[in-house]
Amino acid sequence: MFLTRIGANAKAIITGDITQVDLPRNQRSGLVTAVRILQNIEGIAHIELDEEDVVRHRLVKQIFVLTIQNTKEKTREEIVK
Repeated sequence: MFLTRIGANAKAIITGDITQVDLPRNQRSGLVTAVRILQNIEGIAHIELDEEDVVRHRLVKQIFVLTIQNTKEKTREEIVK
């Protein structure tokens, strides 16, 4: 388990994209669950990137924006559950 590998004074960065979950519809993303569970723990930060953070081709940025808009409401509903 990941948590058992974090030692004293250690720092860890976990990355993921909740818009790219390829699990069956009836199965929740572990990342979505972790964000919900850990959101109020002191010492743990959660950072979300948006279209301003995309520095690739303009088409990539447009696709990113549309993907976020399309999945934002679905993701919110999963986090609230």
